[in-house]
Amino acid sequence: MPYQHILVAVDLTEECDPVMKRAVALATANQARLSAVHVVEPMAMAFGGDVPMDLSMLQQQQFDQAKERLHQFTLTYPQITGSQCHLVYGQPRQEIHRLADEQGCDLIVVGSHGRHGLALLLGSTANDVLHGAPCDVLAVRLQKTT
Repeated sequence: MPYQHILVAVDLTEECDPVMKRAVALATANQARLSAVHVVEPMAMAFGGDVPMDLSMLQQQQFDQAKERLHQFTLTYPQITGSQCHLVYGQPRQEIHRLADEQGCDLIVVGSHGRHGLALLLGSTANDVLHGAPCDVLAVRLQKTT
């Protein structure tokens, strides 16, 4: 059965180009809708939740910058229109799963560095998304950058 709605999770770096190209190719081959999501993580998560200062202004700046980068990103990939482009705030795994479920997606495409050893034990977004996903997940192997 062909895929009908593909959700691609992007980090808005150059590394996401191969992920997008694979998602676009799959969407074209399956005549599927294509949506993209970028998740802005709470800054407090990076500090273990205990932050002695108010990060709300910095967090808003981060969100605004992501919004602009996402807009520029959509100019590169015209297959994704404004209504198919999602910028959300929260924990990536939870937000990607929630959006895939809400949008009725039957495939999530993410990038993976294929980490081993300690990096694998620490986990990655691709690994997190795979577990408990409401649909199929394709992890596109990213080239290592030096």
